[in-house]
Amino acid sequence: MVNYARIATTGQPKVVIIGGGFGGLELVKSLKNAPVQVILIDKQNYHTFQPLMYQVATAGVEPDTIIHPFRKIFEDQKNFFFRLAEVQRVDTQQQLVETSIGLIRYDYLVIATGATTNYFGDEQMEQNAIAMKSIEDAISLRNTILANFEKALQVDEEEHLNSLMDYVIVGGGATGVELAGALSELRKHVFPKDYPELDFKSMDIHLIQSGGELLKGMSPEASQKSLQFLQEMGVDVLLNRRVKSYDGYTVTLDTGETLITRTLIWAAGVTGNPVAGLSPESFIKGNRLKVDVYNRVEGYENVFALGDIAAMVTAENPQGHPMLAQPAIQQGALLGQNLVNLHEGKPLQPFIYKDQGTMATIGRNKAVADLRLFKKEFKSQGFLAWLIWMFIHLISIAGFRNRLLVMTNWFWNYFTYDSGNRLILGEKQENAPLAETITHKTVI
Repeated sequence: MVNYARIATTGQPKVVIIGGGFGGLELVKSLKNAPVQVILIDKQNYHTFQPLMYQVATAGVEPDTIIHPFRKIFEDQKNFFFRLAEVQRVDTQQQLVETSIGLIRYDYLVIATGATTNYFGDEQMEQNAIAMKSIEDAISLRNTILANFEKALQVDEEEHLNSLMDYVIVGGGATGVELAGALSELRKHVFPKDYPELDFKSMDIHLIQSGGELLKGMSPEASQKSLQFLQEMGVDVLLNRRVKSYDGYTVTLDTGETLITRTLIWAAGVTGNPVAGLSPESFIKGNRLKVDVYNRVEGYENVFALGDIAAMVTAENPQGHPMLAQPAIQQGALLGQNLVNLHEGKPLQPFIYKDQGTMATIGRNKAVADLRLFKKEFKSQGFLAWLIWMFIHLISIAGFRNRLLVMTNWFWNYFTYDSGNRLILGEKQENAPLAETITHKTVI
């Protein structure tokens, strides 16, 4: 007996969207008044504002301030249906999506599954490192950081003490740079108050970048300024280095250098998060789906992809558009119009990416911004860029309550030099158990 997921049928064409990231969210919005039935499938019941996950990881904001339930976001959209499920595969012949709750039929399928962490086949790294691709990852990292210092209070031996207090971040993109800056500020302003028995002068933060510059893709001015900011904040930036191995305790670089840490944060790359059932010929390097200028997957008439999973290869973008929020949002908005045009037999409009620029924040009053305003380039570093970064991120968060809470957290942190979300809740990473390697302090 065929098991179909229970979804009311409206008699209108079904647009099934897999994934509620930036692209999927924008597509749902753009179809609000369209004569279609919009069905969003996601394994979580909320949208995550990923640019601020590093602040959850470093106790700057609470997890629930950067996530927002899909049903709340679209409570006034009458043609919207959500199903909490994991997609197992798609059947493009029968036009079915096989999920953990049953089959869902579609007229138009949109894959917006985003990207996942790329460990480049290193299973040991995957087992021992902490990634930053989900809210669970961010909470796990926060738990691990705080638990490490609790353990450090019980340790005498210098190397093992350093293994708990030192951090290695792999990847000099925005996530790596922002994490390094946030950890440095915690080391200076917060941790010494929480753990006065520990000497935080011995806490090292290493940022490893395989290339010769940070924030690849941004301007040379932004790259140099971010490096300067981090070095001034006491971060050890290692350029032109690659991590050869990490066993949970020792980091070995391709230069032969070694670092000791129980916490390695992997921010070195992502790969497309594909859905089973599509033709292998539709994929290109990096597990991304090759799409045309209408976001239609190569080889299919009614299957589309947008955001990080979609590679729209053009002369201007031979590798596809950057795997950032803005391309996904813009693609989602246009695809909604094009799906209506397709249904009504009207011409489709090609996608043209409007690059609005890139930003990264390094710490208090420190950020870099490469913006494009009114067809002109605008570059800023320092306090002004920091204000711009805060404003744009604040207005981009889903939900008025979340914006208000994040703004309150930021004001509190700025004026008190404090981060109030230092709670150990749930899972944490356990590498090289203490009992096997460490002689504990004598209890006072």
